Amino acid sequence: MSMKHQNFIDRDKLYSLLQNPAPTEQELNEILNKARKLKGLGLEDVAKLLMVEDEADIQKILDTAMFAKEQIYGKRLVLFAPIYTGNACVNNCVYCGFRLDNKTLKRKVLTMDEIENETKTLLRMGHKRALLICGESPRNDADYMVEAIRRTYAARDEKGSRIRRINVELAPMSTEDFHKLWSEHIGTYVCFQETYDEVEYKKFHPIGPKSDYLYRLTCMDRAQEGGINDIGLGVLFGLVDYRFEILGIMEHARHLEEEYGCGPHTVSFPRIEPAEGTPFSQPENIPNPVNDKDFRKIIAIIRIALPYTGIIISTREKPEMRDELIKYGVSQISAASETNPGGYEDKSTGSQFSLGDHRSLDEVISKMIDGGYIPSFCTGCYRKGRQGADFMDLAKPGDIKNFCKPNGMFTFMEYLMDYASPDTKAKGLDLLQLLTHDFAEPRRSKIIENLDKIAKGERDLYF
Repeated sequence: MSMKHQNFIDRDKLYSLLQNPAPTEQELNEILNKARKLKGLGLEDVAKLLMVEDEADIQKILDTAMFAKEQIYGKRLVLFAPIYTGNACVNNCVYCGFRLDNKTLKRKVLTMDEIENETKTLLRMGHKRALLICGESPRNDADYMVEAIRRTYAARDEKGSRIRRINVELAPMSTEDFHKLWSEHIGTYVCFQETYDEVEYKKFHPIGPKSDYLYRLTCMDRAQEGGINDIGLGVLFGLVDYRFEILGIMEHARHLEEEYGCGPHTVSFPRIEPAEGTPFSQPENIPNPVNDKDFRKIIAIIRIALPYTGIIISTREKPEMRDELIKYGVSQISAASETNPGGYEDKSTGSQFSLGDHRSLDEVISKMIDGGYIPSFCTGCYRKGRQGADFMDLAKPGDIKNFCKPNGMFTFMEYLMDYASPDTKAKGLDLLQLLTHDFAEPRRSKIIENLDKIAKGERDLYF
C-alpha cells in the first residue's frame, strides 16, 4: 500500500536500531568499503555508523566521506544567500526567534519594493542564487510568495546581473499552492521537519499549524504532486538524539525514492543557535546539543549514505567549522547572510537566530580559492531541465561532473570580472588557468573559449 500522506516514520523501529553496539572493526571496514562504491548505504548500515565513538574509527568515516566528496563533486562548491521576506509567524516553536510569543521582536513583512532592494544588494555582492524564506503567516501566503519570486527574478543591478535561480524555504501548503510555486520556475523547495520524533515534536511545536506533525511530514508528497521535483530535507539538531534524526532523514529519502523515483536534492544541517527573546535556544537549555565531534561524523555519514545529495551548511556555523566540513561532504554554503527581513539594508528588525560566520562574500571566496575550490553560482541544470530524476540519472554514473565543473568555472569567472576584490581576482584567475588542464580536448578548448568570452564581456554561458 502506498505510504503517501501517511506516517512513514516507525519511531520504535528507529530507536531500537540505536540500541545495537558499535560495529566491529571488520563490520566497519565492510560498510566503508561498500560506501566507496558510491551507491549509498541502507538504514541498518547507517545505524551502525552512528554508534561509532572511537576517534580513529570516526576518522575512517571522515576519510571515506572525503573520497566520496572528491569523486562526485570534486572541488566545486555552490554559493547562495537567503532573503528573509518576513518574520511574522503564527507558530510558537520554542527554539525560534520568530515564535509568536516573542514580544521583543520587531516584526516586519517586506513590501515588493523592499524585496527588490534586498535582491539588488545581493547582486552587487556577486550572488546569483537566492533562497526566499519567511515565517508562517497569512501575510506571507502563496500568492504573496508568487509575487515575491517574480520581483526577485525581475531585479537587476547596475551591471545588469540578475538572480538566476530562486529556491524557497516555506511552510507546508496545499498541492494547489505548490503548483503555483512550481509555475514560477523555482529551483528547490526546502522544508525542515525539525524533528522526526512525533512524540517530542508536540513539545517543541505547541501552537499553530506547524503543530501538525503529519501535515509537515507529508508536505514533500504534496510538493511532488504540485510539480516540484527538487526538494530539500533537514532537521534542527539539538532537539532530540541526533542519531534518531539521521535515521529519520534516511527513511524520508527512502520514501521519496520509492514513491517518486528520486530522493532529496539537498539535506541541510542546522544546529540550534541563540535567538533574542527565546530562552530555549540558549546553550544551557538545549535538550540534546550536538558537539563538533558528532557534527563532523553525521555530515560524513550522510555524504556516504546519500552520496549524490547536496549537503548545505549555513552561516550558523563558525568559519573554521564551515571551512573544515567542505572537505567531508558539504557541497553548498550560504555566504554574507542576514536572517532578518530587510537585513541587507536595515539591521533593526528581529532575526531568526544568531550568525557564526560574518565574513563577506569576497572573503569567503578568497578562502575557497586558497583551498583550491571552485566557487560556483551555476544554475545551468535548472534551466536545461536537469532536475529531479533526470539530474540523478546523470549524477549517479558520474556524468554530471561534465556539466557542473565547467559551468561552475564560468560563473566563477563572471564573479572575478564583475565583483571580486583585486587580490581575489588575481589568485582566482590563476586557479582557473590551472583548472583548465583537468580537461581533455576538445572540452578543454571549448572551456577556454568560453572563459575568454566572459573576460571580454559575455555572460551566462553554460553547458
